[in-house]
Amino acid sequence: MAALAGKAKSYAERLFDYPQVGPLESSDARLALMKPVRAEGVSFDGDAVDEILAAAQNFPYFIQEWGYQVWNAAPASPITRGMVLDATPEVVLHLDSNFFRVRFDRLTPLEQKYLRAMAELGPGPYATGRIAGTLGVRTASVATVRQRLVNKGMVWSQRHGETAFTVPMFDAFMKRQMPELIRHVPQRQSG
Repeated sequence: MAALAGKAKSYAERLFDYPQVGPLESSDARLALMKPVRAEGVSFDGDAVDEILAAAQNFPYFIQEWGYQVWNAAPASPITRGMVLDATPEVVLHLDSNFFRVRFDRLTPLEQKYLRAMAELGPGPYATGRIAGTLGVRTASVATVRQRLVNKGMVWSQRHGETAFTVPMFDAFMKRQMPELIRHVPQRQSG
């Protein structure tokens, strides 16, 4: 039975491909932004494209969101960097109220504190011990919180002992959402 289970597991692993989803290569990001507008007879000037891709960090959904919002706000073609800058606050507001909010609302208060501590350190990745220190607790006391965040798809670990947000700009969202870092004070259990 053990041999059959081992063979089945090995076979099942080969059935699936696990691609990593992340930022696009620069040329692919440019194409993702420019190809759809070209088909409509519209263009971006080079500085506008650079601004969008820098702001979106080549993340596919963010490129789409910036392109959509800028397209709707632009009075004419070609779309300029100034038009992108004018539309950016609306893009960030839309991402905050939709893309990021949906993720934030699934979190417990302790998970929110943990992510806010991560945000305090910058875009990441971070040593797990550093996050715990920023939160004001020992690493072992937040191991289950970290694991729940991994399970919810909020953070991931490329290497042992490191933690990073799964999407760009979540650190900045956390700072907007929770302006003050609140250190965690564990509650004593009554016995």
